[in-house]
Amino acid sequence: MKRFVAPALALGVLTAPALAQEAPKPGPEHARIAYFAGTWQFEGEAKASPMGPAGKLSGTDTCAWFTGGFHLICEGDMTGPRGAGKGGSIWGYDAAQQRYTYFGYNSLGDGFYVLGNVAGNVWTWNTEFPVEGGTIQARVTLTEQSPTAYTYKFETSPDGTNWTVIEDGRATKRGR
Repeated sequence: MKRFVAPALALGVLTAPALAQEAPKPGPEHARIAYFAGTWQFEGEAKASPMGPAGKLSGTDTCAWFTGGFHLICEGDMTGPRGAGKGGSIWGYDAAQQRYTYFGYNSLGDGFYVLGNVAGNVWTWNTEFPVEGGTIQARVTLTEQSPTAYTYKFETSPDGTNWTVIEDGRATKRGR
């Protein structure tokens, strides 16, 4: 019996301060992500690039808060030049980096993690992708047009100076 009392007591002493602390709460940065909660229908145009072929894009995303209110979880369907598929994303905020986070994935094999900022009604996300034996810089800009509509632009650059639009489009929120 003594063998179990000492570890239990030690565990209790070590965890008591953590239990006494108040659970974290989402901040205003998390509330800012709420713009994207709901069901969105999007359509756009992809240009031929090292990222894929040209063609029309369309789909639907439904986004809802995960328990706790720190992350927005989205799932949806899409159709584009590479075919039909399903996709998802997780939106959040990293307080240590003071940047928004976005992890996206789809049934076509893509997965990517980007960091972003928002200034007014413009969200800007940046990352690098491996392409044809090297890397290419990528930037996605979302511009809120109204509470129920935004436009987006996906650009790439070999050097971070000269940018080429490889996809653009518009999304509208369904219902309220």
